[in-house]
Amino acid sequence: MSFWNNKRVLVTGGGGFLGTHVVEALAKRGVTNAFVVRQKEYNIAAESEVIRLFKDHPADIVIHLAGLVGGILPNKEKPADYFYQNLMMGTLMHHYSWRNGVQKFIAAGAGCGYPESAPNPLKETSFWDGFPQKESAPYSLAKRLLSVQSEAYFRQHGFVSVIVIPGNIYGPYDNYHLLDAHVIPALVRKFVEATQNNAPSVEVWGTGKAARDFVYAGDVAEGLLLAAETQSAYDLINLSSGKETSVLEVVEMLKKVTGFKGEIAWNTNRPDGQMHRRFDISKAKATLGWEARTNLEAGLRITADWYRQHQAGARK
Repeated sequence: MSFWNNKRVLVTGGGGFLGTHVVEALAKRGVTNAFVVRQKEYNIAAESEVIRLFKDHPADIVIHLAGLVGGILPNKEKPADYFYQNLMMGTLMHHYSWRNGVQKFIAAGAGCGYPESAPNPLKETSFWDGFPQKESAPYSLAKRLLSVQSEAYFRQHGFVSVIVIPGNIYGPYDNYHLLDAHVIPALVRKFVEATQNNAPSVEVWGTGKAARDFVYAGDVAEGLLLAAETQSAYDLINLSSGKETSVLEVVEMLKKVTGFKGEIAWNTNRPDGQMHRRFDISKAKATLGWEARTNLEAGLRITADWYRQHQAGARK
């Protein structure tokens, strides 16, 4: 019998980027009783609304993905909002999951929650060894505190929750706004549209030397569900590819998968950001039997094809 048989599943943020992939993965497992929490129906940063949510939709498994998310600029402009909203969402959803008899609580943390000075590859054991990058600290520390709450509730109440830390997620359904998107969706949009318009060049910020650990959203969704299926105690687990890829390499792959023939205009007046970032995924392999299956070029092709087909409705 499948773990998911007759399970009532509640997914916050299920209409967002990663959440859409999680809901698709649940459907592939035959889950028919999944409720996607939408902000217009329930404000989960308010206690009364969370109480109402669990009264309306009792759950066996809660997957918490909702959050106030943005780039560096909005984080700098509204740090109080990013701290308060994310802290309250996580704290209330976790507490009332326990209080309402939920079997397991699975949540996505923030990779930027790792200390800025943490050595590569980033290991779960170094998650609390320093302060995160300053500009996003209100957001990332609010998310980081969820791991403290999870461990505390397991020690006192035996409540099972797993916090996964994804790398740089990319894929369909992402935010493609050029000023507020992460590097891959911004580049996917630029290359797809430049190819369609026969543009002579594409501007890319930075030098191309910065490297990140990119992971396909569908693979992260699979890891989240495996955490629910396999874990019986509190844990903190990285989910990423375990490989570094430079922006220059991403650009070369996107030229190939989109057929772009023009020039690359490197805007070196824009910062590269942190030069190296890679996640240790040995724990995910050992505890979940998980590793990313989608290689970057294949994932970029899927993402570029999706954006090309859904340009009119994509978030941009």
